[in-house]
Amino acid sequence: MKGIILAGGKGTRLYPCTRVTNKHLLPVYDQPMIYYPLKLLINAGIKDILIISGEGHAGDFLELLKDGREFGAKISYSVQMEAGGIAQALGLAEDFADKEKVVVILGDNIFENDLSLYVKSFENQEKGARLFLKEVNDANRFGVAEVKDERIVGIEEKPKAPKSNLAVTGLYMYDGSVFDVIKTLRPSDRGELEITDVNNYYINNSITNYDILDGFWSDAGTFESLFRTSEFMKSKK
Repeated sequence: MKGIILAGGKGTRLYPCTRVTNKHLLPVYDQPMIYYPLKLLINAGIKDILIISGEGHAGDFLELLKDGREFGAKISYSVQMEAGGIAQALGLAEDFADKEKVVVILGDNIFENDLSLYVKSFENQEKGARLFLKEVNDANRFGVAEVKDERIVGIEEKPKAPKSNLAVTGLYMYDGSVFDVIKTLRPSDRGELEITDVNNYYINNSITNYDILDGFWSDAGTFESLFRTSEFMKSKK
């Protein structure tokens, strides 16, 4: 199984700090943000990893992480040349994945949970996707999963009236067919290919499993969440 870290975007919620650097290179306590998803994959046994960033700062990732040898991994790089959405960025990894199952993580998502057992479970899953949910108090900020009879029946993106308090985290596991799914997508109203549409495809075809995480999770994409995440990581030292 291969790992993909999506580290693009302009990080506008973190301006002016991100005017001159990619947000995934900002510090979370004592490490660059990108270290956390990278080490999460490596500790779960995933050593072949692709980092997809936007243009402008790709060289900074290469300078920081090099070929991955320092981390006991093999790191490759790709560049998303336009703001086409998370699913569009993931589509750039098709050749890298080479029809294997993939673990995809957004570079600003930071997890306390170890992924090892989840990776093993997905290796034994015949096909489809595996999503990771987290109970939150502000579900309207996220994609929200509706669960009935222990099955996800749909995901709504940032709903005004959420049907549950289960946010869909930025951690996804897909079989090799995900790239065919992405090719069928049409841009959303904001002109992007949405990862929620990918997930709903798998849900509608009844080939989606899920887990509800009990450990700390945060997307460190705002000043408030970045500060909160740094405080949590400091407390773990």
